[in-house]
Amino acid sequence: MKELILGGARSGKSAFAQRRATTTGLNVIYLATAQAGDAEMVERITRHRAERPADWGLVEEPLALASTLQAYAAADRCLLVDCLTLWLGNLLAAGEDRLNTERRALLDTLPQLPGQILLVSNEVGQGIVPINPLARRFRDEAGQLHQALAHRCDRVTLVVAGLPLTLKDCLT
Repeated sequence: MKELILGGARSGKSAFAQRRATTTGLNVIYLATAQAGDAEMVERITRHRAERPADWGLVEEPLALASTLQAYAAADRCLLVDCLTLWLGNLLAAGEDRLNTERRALLDTLPQLPGQILLVSNEVGQGIVPINPLARRFRDEAGQLHQALAHRCDRVTLVVAGLPLTLKDCLT
């Protein structure tokens, strides 16, 4: 089962995804895409680690998400990826070729993976049109990625104010 979990900043999407992972009864591996580029981000990462169950595995991978998913996906495992928008930002900084290669690899790989995959991402398309070109590019890339992933996922959930709204559920 593959699920895309979308929501705005501080919407409760990560907490929802963690609850969802816990209820699977499977071994959970948390795939973190964040990079600690400054002191505030170091603090965020430290806080997020402390909030997760101690028995969960942790893999930190800011770029090569598809190959990491391939390496860790298993029928008896739940992989929780948090978050795709940080991953996308990392790829935009890495250059056009890397962005295209990694995005295509994720989209091609996802349907083949065993086990449960939970993909957390920020919904950034409901605000105003950003004023600078990089921000507009990021918003456009995120929207296109979300559409492609929603097509490939069995379930899509939007979280607003901590409340989940199921947008798609092919499991029922």
